[in-house]
Amino acid sequence: MDNSGQRQSDNGESDRTTEPEGGKQPRPREAGGGILMGRPFGVPVYVSPSWFLVAALITWVFGGQLDRVLPELGAARYLVSLFFAVAFYASVLVHELAHTVAALRFKLPVRRIQLQFFGGVSEIEKETETPGREFVLAFVGPLLSLVLSGVFYLGMLVVEPGTVPGVLLAGLMISNLIVAAFNLLPGLPLDGGRMLRAVVWKISGRPMTGTVAAAWSGRALAVAVLIGLPLLTQAGGLGDEPESFGSVDSLTDALLAAILAAIIWTGAGNSLRMARLRERLPDLRARTLTRRAVPVAADTPLSEALRRANEAGARALVVVDGHGTPTAVVREAAIVGIPEHRRPWVAVSGLAQDLKDGMRVSAELSGEELLDTLRATPATEYLVVEESGEIYGVLSTADVERAFVAAMARTPAGPS
Repeated sequence: MDNSGQRQSDNGESDRTTEPEGGKQPRPREAGGGILMGRPFGVPVYVSPSWFLVAALITWVFGGQLDRVLPELGAARYLVSLFFAVAFYASVLVHELAHTVAALRFKLPVRRIQLQFFGGVSEIEKETETPGREFVLAFVGPLLSLVLSGVFYLGMLVVEPGTVPGVLLAGLMISNLIVAAFNLLPGLPLDGGRMLRAVVWKISGRPMTGTVAAAWSGRALAVAVLIGLPLLTQAGGLGDEPESFGSVDSLTDALLAAILAAIIWTGAGNSLRMARLRERLPDLRARTLTRRAVPVAADTPLSEALRRANEAGARALVVVDGHGTPTAVVREAAIVGIPEHRRPWVAVSGLAQDLKDGMRVSAELSGEELLDTLRATPATEYLVVEESGEIYGVLSTADVERAFVAAMARTPAGPS
């Protein structure tokens, strides 16, 4: 499933970073990421705390099934069930890695993979450039789940039926088949919704048209799950005995349907909201957001530097050397922290941040390219330069954030 912006989610839920090897410091754990399990292909894999709740639930439910099929196991059935829960989520990880490998092959940055309550999420940070790549990126996840289901089926053929290995292989075959089938449903944020988006995008020539169609399909799917799943299980349509209305099992099915429907409904809306936001991102231009700046020598008193800026109608200061080459930008927050009576005695060099690699930004950058550049080198201010290298001004992160929030505020929340 895909909670787009480009957030690829699967298995009941379905937006690059290669970590350098050697002596470099590992990247710190992201807030809310969960427990770091590893970095396959350089992409961090986190297990959310909510996974442990699901693992416990799967262990309990599958343990009850084992009690009917293999009663001789006794209490050991819960150890077998726990193994099944871990193996199932390992299958989910393979599903997510399929998305990740495809994304990296298309040179799309993958922020992380997270295993959580209703499956896995591959956070891919950029949109694909063509509908064909979008289709492939979405399809590889369900395809790998189908392949795993086939592998587990072949494994069943070589073990004795009615044994622990046979039951485990059967459970994993069926669960991966369900994962593949569910994710192929044609509605965002599922993989099938991304495939539908790619098809409509190809036909219409507009990615936004594909997103709108897939988002509406996702919301229709959410309603169908909310109403249809309880009715289907109550009528015995999934192969079980018909359930009486109001029984514990029917209430459990209704709760599960409500949770799945809420995830799909919310994911469809978020996918469309992020798509509309991406349409507005080109409005974020370095040239229009940049503050005019005046160059000053490092030993210039702050009061004198501010006087020059006011005379020139500028709102930023750039420290230059004797040849006029910029070496640092004066931090706005540092200026605010200096009382006015002390400013004649404080040199701008003491309030400046040295220009590091990545802090020189082209005035021609806009949209996602601008955001990616700023994200690569976090800072409070950046020097904006023309293609000739001439100083254009200073770009404040706060100004970019305000413009981004304003763009989000102008973005409708639901399909339209």
